[in-house]
Amino acid sequence: MKYVIVGAGVAGMAAVEAIRSVDLAGEILMVSDDPHGYYSRPGLAYFLTGELHDKALYPLAPDPQKIKFDHLKGRVTRLLQAEHALEVDGKARLTYDKLLIAVGACAVSLEIPGSKLEDVVKLDHLSDAKKILRLAKRGGTAVVVGGGITALELVEGLLARGMKVHYLLRGDRYWSNVLDRQESHIVEGRLQAEGVMLHHHAELVEITGRNGRVNGVRLLDGRAIKCDLVAYAIGIHPSLDLAANTALALDRGLLVNEHLQTNDPDIYAAGDVAQAYDPLSGRSVLDSLWNPAREQGHVAGLNMAGRKTAYLKSPPFNVTRLAGLTTTIIGAVGRGHDEDVLGIARGDSETWRDLPDAIVAQSGFDVNHMRLLVGERSLIGAILMGDQTLSKPLQKMISNRADISSIRGKLLEPDAPIADLIADFWVGWRKTIAL
Repeated sequence: MKYVIVGAGVAGMAAVEAIRSVDLAGEILMVSDDPHGYYSRPGLAYFLTGELHDKALYPLAPDPQKIKFDHLKGRVTRLLQAEHALEVDGKARLTYDKLLIAVGACAVSLEIPGSKLEDVVKLDHLSDAKKILRLAKRGGTAVVVGGGITALELVEGLLARGMKVHYLLRGDRYWSNVLDRQESHIVEGRLQAEGVMLHHHAELVEITGRNGRVNGVRLLDGRAIKCDLVAYAIGIHPSLDLAANTALALDRGLLVNEHLQTNDPDIYAAGDVAQAYDPLSGRSVLDSLWNPAREQGHVAGLNMAGRKTAYLKSPPFNVTRLAGLTTTIIGAVGRGHDEDVLGIARGDSETWRDLPDAIVAQSGFDVNHMRLLVGERSLIGAILMGDQTLSKPLQKMISNRADISSIRGKLLEPDAPIADLIADFWVGWRKTIAL
């Protein structure tokens, strides 16, 4: 059996390990054109701030000598579906018995006058991060555009490099489709305390330049801001070029069933490019988080090697940092829709937008905030900002749909001590699970 995996990200690597755990003799070939190989995309934010050296971005990857797989550097330019073959760099030809497409997603491009100038940057790959570090000059001025996690990572990275930062938000607050008003204001207050200049209802219409270099931006309302660099993060979209001119079923991503299999039984997809069927909700959804990509790659690899396994989507669990504040987002917590964040690199999940009726919130200081979303019998989602003591218990409770009927009424009472109620419930509930 010959397995070919296109893409060297976490989904592809997980598939390699899964295949080899079942099939000790089959030939495994990974093909990728990323010059940096397998590295941690979520770690790019910390590389920008200087907290991580680039060598620290490389997690422990499968050892080709031990797991026995080959890695070919090159770009797959064409899928010849009927012939079970691929073209690499427009000429070399590879055949496969089972194929995994794990090519990820790419940043949505900024398409306005001036967007092709040298000092206009995004944060999609390690190459982008290195370019940003080369262009970020201490004492210079940057403008950042975008409404989600990646935009905030750009703000914090440029601040850490000594730049003055203007942050443009199209709406009236930060990340309004996930955070509530109080949470947005916590983040914005911390940014302003660091010297970030926030601009609400700000839509960028032109980047101006001189001699090929950025010297300012112009907004829809006529405002102009002088700057030396423009960074943007306005969403991502699955990389579907390989599926063009094939019979593979597409929606917003490559449509796959619960076994991560496309409508071609010999072709699978996993990670950001896959729109995976979730049997629990009955819908096909896109995810752009690290853990789901790893889980999907693992399940796809098992199925490719003949071990039939269903991918059961877990509630989203994302630990991130917002304006220096550790924040955990579990399950469904968002509301509404914002064009800036149709897809948030390394931090979006559509299930965040499916909400129950009851929302409970508790907050103390701006670094100790918790919000729960309560369904009829179970918790649907949670956000914790600052103190993370309850993050793992809440993840377990939400994932396992713990029956909270005994405390639901108390949770919904005005000024309820929800952290104490959850902690007490957790102590008793985990004992029943253990039994």
